[in-house]
Amino acid sequence: MKISTKGRYALRMLLDLAEHRSEGYIALKDIAARQEISKKYLEQIVPILNKSDILKTNRGYQGGYMLARDPSQYTVGEILRLTEGSLAPVFCAECPGDCKRSADCPTLPVWQGLYRAITGYLDGITLGDILESRNQSGADNYVI
Repeated sequence: MKISTKGRYALRMLLDLAEHRSEGYIALKDIAARQEISKKYLEQIVPILNKSDILKTNRGYQGGYMLARDPSQYTVGEILRLTEGSLAPVFCAECPGDCKRSADCPTLPVWQGLYRAITGYLDGITLGDILESRNQSGADNYVI
């Protein structure tokens, strides 16, 4: 499984909003500048996030975006599922009933175990956790 640029940038955008949440609505150009991401690319990600009620939007002067919930209520898994779709390493790990070989497949438990490990890990990390880890270590890396 490989996370696309869209997933990585969505996570960075939401982390930026979490980090600057006390400033109110944040303009996309400010996020783009701080994160060194093209504003046009972020404009492609925003509709995906808006559909899921992750963001609050304010138009016009002083407009921009802010998180709809507390950073501790957003998991990395939730964000990546929105932008990437399924996090399953293979189709049958998520939907074994849709595969005619699933009843006799010796590798299915391997894929299901990997899927559980991936989702358990990513659903166990929140934006709040990442910010807290960053503040404690002073670095941009996150290790469990």
